[in-house]
Amino acid sequence: MIARNSSFTYKGKPAKIKQVAEDLGVRYVLEGSIQKAGGRVRITAQLIDALSGHHLFSERYDRQLKDILTLQDEITMKVMTAVQVKLTVGEGAIFSAKGTKNLDAYLKVLQAREYKGRTMNKERVAKAIQLCEEAIALDPEYASAYATMSSAYFDLVFLGVSDSPIESLRRAVELGKKAVALDESNPFAHACLAFPYMFLKEFDKAISEAKKSISLAPNYTTGYFALGTVLATVGRPKEAIPVLEKCLRLSPVPVHSRVLGALAVSYRETGQYEESIETYKKELQIAGPDQLIAHLGLALTYVMMGREKEAQSECEEVMRIDPEFSLERFIKSIPYDQSKKDQIAASLRKAGLK
Repeated sequence: MIARNSSFTYKGKPAKIKQVAEDLGVRYVLEGSIQKAGGRVRITAQLIDALSGHHLFSERYDRQLKDILTLQDEITMKVMTAVQVKLTVGEGAIFSAKGTKNLDAYLKVLQAREYKGRTMNKERVAKAIQLCEEAIALDPEYASAYATMSSAYFDLVFLGVSDSPIESLRRAVELGKKAVALDESNPFAHACLAFPYMFLKEFDKAISEAKKSISLAPNYTTGYFALGTVLATVGRPKEAIPVLEKCLRLSPVPVHSRVLGALAVSYRETGQYEESIETYKKELQIAGPDQLIAHLGLALTYVMMGREKEAQSECEEVMRIDPEFSLERFIKSIPYDQSKKDQIAASLRKAGLK
């Protein structure tokens, strides 16, 4: 995203979209116009792919010109949501905006989701929690803010960096339930609940929440991600694979890296080791080299393939990313039965982790 001061240089001047894109170093250009007639205003906005010249969306907003600041916030939210649907998180952007008219709260939730998005670590997740708290202070009835904070508390456990995994999971459930209470029809809130329920080994509740998310929004990728992840975790990887593959087909570019991680686990658990390795590497391409869980997954897969040197290399990456990584703490946090935990621990010790 380019600062508005840069784009203002074209204000009131004829300019070709392709030239603007080249000047600013961007691919997508949002252009629009405002027409006023009496007490009404018409605002048009269109998103253009400068490389192809195609219009990705075109919207017109006709409103009464009463409170110009409220109107400005409303149109900004609508345009930002439309841009997100087309370019980033797809249908999920609609559910992020749903339930609030406070632009600042909405922007803080978007920031929070970005912080805990592709490349996660303890500091980024903590920042996401802070932003959600600020959003809730601005709008205490904003369901997606609670749901996003629920997912952040789960992420602390998922990464193995929570000081108290059980308390973090209980907090995630509490926040997810609050989101559902505020907006029972929000599929994001139900999907977020599936993950802490899964780690608390309340698998029936986890599957139920994931299926509820899908029933509310059949094309919503996060619902399929939740269901596929739970199925893989409860020892049903063959069922998980088509669910996660559908999630990827529905996802806009870029694909959410953690969907690839769940799919990689399912491939490994069905003995498709090469497919698992390839999928983990795709996850790292999207999420960046500091995605700790992907390196752990690669290490496990390499051990199972008898490729111990490569497994050791992945464990070195884990320690580079988190020098205080504790295998004991990580094993305690994962939602498997004890025999599976023992198997994972033995494999990671063999690869060099302690």
